Amino acid sequence: MLKKQTVWLLTMLSLMIVLSVYYMTSDMGDQAYVNNGQDESEEAASDSTESEDGTTVDDIANIGGDELYTSIRMELEDSRSTEIERLEEIVTSASASIDEKDKALKDIDVLEEVSSKEKILEQTISDGTEYGDVLVRSEEDKVHVSVMVDQLSNTEVVNIMQLVRDEFGEIPVNVDLRTNTDE
Repeated sequence: MLKKQTVWLLTMLSLMIVLSVYYMTSDMGDQAYVNNGQDESEEAASDSTESEDGTTVDDIANIGGDELYTSIRMELEDSRSTEIERLEEIVTSASASIDEKDKALKDIDVLEEVSSKEKILEQTISDGTEYGDVLVRSEEDKVHVSVMVDQLSNTEVVNIMQLVRDEFGEIPVNVDLRTNTDE
């Protein structure tokens, strides 16, 4: 009998394939990107979201607004699920030492905690605002927040940065915005 996580992973992969085919065959229109001078940070974020098949955020940049963030979220969830499965194999392995198993369990907890914090932040930031979507991605030494909105005031950026620091602690935060144009 298949484990629940295996069934979940297969379901998510199937969904990703179906969505990929849909996106490739549909005409999504033009998308513009406003960076506010943070090119290097975004390139680092794109490199960190590379999937097993080599697809990066740059490869899906022509996807329209909400779909872009959804695709990035799915890639991130898939990569984390793969990592969690690898760590669970270490935990269940007869040849792994107790220290290796303990470290694997701690790493699983960290991955699940980071994922939970990202979802909480996305919901908190988007609540009560007119943002089209919010995407939070955590790396080891930085948190990237992408907001779909035409313009962010300095106050909004500071508020977002404070929310991230409240959730993740003292860590560098990169806030950028993306906008869709209907040209």
